[in-house]
Amino acid sequence: MTADDISRLIGRVALGNREAFTDLYSATSPKLFGVCLRILNNRAEAEDALQEVYVKIWRDASKFAPSDFSPMSWLIAIARNHAIDRIRASKPDAVDIDEMVDLSDETANPEKEAILSSDRRGIERCLDELPEARAVAIRGAYLEGYSYQELAEQQEIPLNTVRTWLRRGLLKLKECLER
Repeated sequence: MTADDISRLIGRVALGNREAFTDLYSATSPKLFGVCLRILNNRAEAEDALQEVYVKIWRDASKFAPSDFSPMSWLIAIARNHAIDRIRASKPDAVDIDEMVDLSDETANPEKEAILSSDRRGIERCLDELPEARAVAIRGAYLEGYSYQELAEQQEIPLNTVRTWLRRGLLKLKECLER
């Protein structure tokens, strides 16, 4: 289809001719879909955008003025601008910097490292004061991630005994750390 053919179709669409609109769609939709797809990079979005582009073309066909430029340029500009508008609409609004939450660095600094190191030494000291089997159970449950059942099987003791050891061991640890 030539540029003159497309110009004539747009002119007939401006007069409300549905058959001309169908012919215009058939002749130009692959190219306009390609433009939308290239910009939006999502097939479903591009299909939705193409539908909206043709609604605009139907509504604004009377604004088309034949000139030295190709009528396809006018149609592509509509598709391109619409696709860009969709991208802009999907982006979140900018937030005022004064409204931002404190974005402090949560990584450990030397002071935090010293405190954590001291806490670790205290916990290890207190674990050493517990009977060996109970210390092993606490380390297994809370540091290595074993389940109560796994600990019971490893130590060959009843499950309720593991629970009791852990509860009493944690109470002893708390007492020790508070000293």
